[in-house]
Amino acid sequence: MKKRKETIYNYEVIFDYNGEGYTITVPGLPGLVTEGDNLKEAREMAKDAIRCCIEALLKDRMFISQKSNVRRKERIKVAV
Repeated sequence: MKKRKETIYNYEVIFDYNGEGYTITVPGLPGLVTEGDNLKEAREMAKDAIRCCIEALLKDRMFISQKSNVRRKERIKVAV
């Protein structure tokens, strides 16, 4: 059996509490939305949704860029 090379992808995930659980979005994968009843379940749902999305993109031979997922935070001074 041929062993598949595993690639690790890193994505920023946003958990929004919706009153009953969490709605999860992934800015680096537009359109990806999932839900979980609690944070533990939400994390697992996010991992599964990201995995499925990446597998579909790879199957369709679409380029997956993680550069769009780089978020930089800075403090800037503004005089008013």
